[in-house]
Amino acid sequence: MFETVIFDWDGTLADTKQVVVASFQKALSEVHCKISDKFIDWRIGIGSAETFREILRSAKVRFDETLINHLVKKKIQNEIAMSTGVHLFDGAIELLESLQGKVKLGLASMNDREVINYMLKMTSILRFFDVTVTADDVVNCKPHPEIFLNCACKLGSSPEKCGVIEDSIFGVEAAKTAKMGCIAVLTGVHPRKLLEKANPDLVVDSLKEKGRILNFILL
Repeated sequence: MFETVIFDWDGTLADTKQVVVASFQKALSEVHCKISDKFIDWRIGIGSAETFREILRSAKVRFDETLINHLVKKKIQNEIAMSTGVHLFDGAIELLESLQGKVKLGLASMNDREVINYMLKMTSILRFFDVTVTADDVVNCKPHPEIFLNCACKLGSSPEKCGVIEDSIFGVEAAKTAKMGCIAVLTGVHPRKLLEKANPDLVVDSLKEKGRILNFILL
């Protein structure tokens, strides 16, 4: 049994892909940079700043950290402005309700603090989480385990007592490196075969598989 469950946000609790990609593309248009939507959505989970760095390197656009910071701010503004396009996945609230009071709940997202705070309030699920950790709180992006270890520390839990629910290969790798249990959910962009290579303890199609998830976490 785990005493703590740490959720990812983008692609795990909420269907954010279209909004995230559109917010990046709108920011990139300011520097006349073109990149495919797939290039962006494949990198959801590593953080806005690192995603912009990889995009600009790929597009051979010269940049410095001042430009990266500017683009991140624009992306945050865009994502919040487009937030009506975000919705929770089916089963998300039911799962959170089933876990609340039985385990400590944390959110660890490589999205930006301003976006996460806004989205959690907009979707009325901020009340479920004892701790939220975002890209603003860490130096290293997933697949480095820092964000999960940071969250566990703030919740007062040892890594082996934590279970992580993630949709991305970066998140699964980070959880396993942190020596945490991990459930991979197939609601993000990464397919089952790729996720399975990172050795999650359980793979589910969606959060609607509440019984399987609760059995793994609570038994």
